Amino acid sequence: MTKTTLLRTALAGTALTLIAGMAQADSACLITKTDTNPFFVKMKEGAEAKAAELGLELKSYAGRIDGDHESQVSAIEACIADGAKGILITASDTKAIVDSVQAARDAGLLVIALDTPLDPIDAADATFATDNFKAGELIGQWAKATMGDKAAEAKIALLDLAISQPSVDVLRDQGFLQGFGVELGDPQKWGDETDPRIVGHEVTSGNEEGGLKAMETLLAQDPDINLVYTINEPAAAGAYEALKAVGREKDVLIVSVDGGCPGVQNVKDGVIGATSQQYPLDMASKGIEAIAAFAKDGTKPAATEGKDFTDTGVQLVTDKPVEGVESIDSAKGAELCWG
Repeated sequence: MTKTTLLRTALAGTALTLIAGMAQADSACLITKTDTNPFFVKMKEGAEAKAAELGLELKSYAGRIDGDHESQVSAIEACIADGAKGILITASDTKAIVDSVQAARDAGLLVIALDTPLDPIDAADATFATDNFKAGELIGQWAKATMGDKAAEAKIALLDLAISQPSVDVLRDQGFLQGFGVELGDPQKWGDETDPRIVGHEVTSGNEEGGLKAMETLLAQDPDINLVYTINEPAAAGAYEALKAVGREKDVLIVSVDGGCPGVQNVKDGVIGATSQQYPLDMASKGIEAIAAFAKDGTKPAATEGKDFTDTGVQLVTDKPVEGVESIDSAKGAELCWG
């Protein structure tokens, strides 16, 4: 064998080794509800940064709109076929997705729910999320204290997410109502409350257009609405535009959840009275770390003590603090915001 032949053989062996090494690189999937909401954009950024740091290949998928369950099912199937080590998912339909999630787990993937717990919560291996009930409760408590004696005569509009009532939708809504002092019906769903102060629930798909239409619908039912709960800040922005169109933007209190930079700016500008800030980058980063650990030695993440999920934190952001409800102002919220 000539030296040239030996060299070629050595180079070919090296190339095959490199290709084999590349083929063995572990991968993870991120499946979000959409790829346009700033919350999910920041979540993707966190996942990408941590995956690059840990040497994981990340494949990202998203629904066309919030509620696009079928696209999420297809994404899970693709992740299984690709041999991914784990999936991070914010489920659009927390009940309907369970069978697909179980198929992934049966195939040996670690499945972590981000932000939105599955129904039941143990359908996923773990959940990394804001305490969404607490997030709702904080804005409910703040609204009640802010309105004072007028809370007894409140006329409440609730702008929710979807007819399917995913867990995040229910938790925030019911947390808000409990914080405000409304007696709940079945806390596993919204819409069965009997408190006469509730004008109604309408769904928004979590976007500004949906918030505007939902607010218009509820104002048609009762033009004297004076308190508006919204599932997130895009919906709150739409509600504000509907109120502004009828000259009510100055005398209606709006509360929300998310803590994105546009939402915090709306707190500063007086559009939103208070919002509960959550931290999507941390959720995604910790999720990728968990998949990397699972790929290495099969370790699964543990929940926060006393809870059935890993709590990634929540803080109330308002420039009008009230006694008994801990909060940060919009300046601090802007330092911590996303989007």
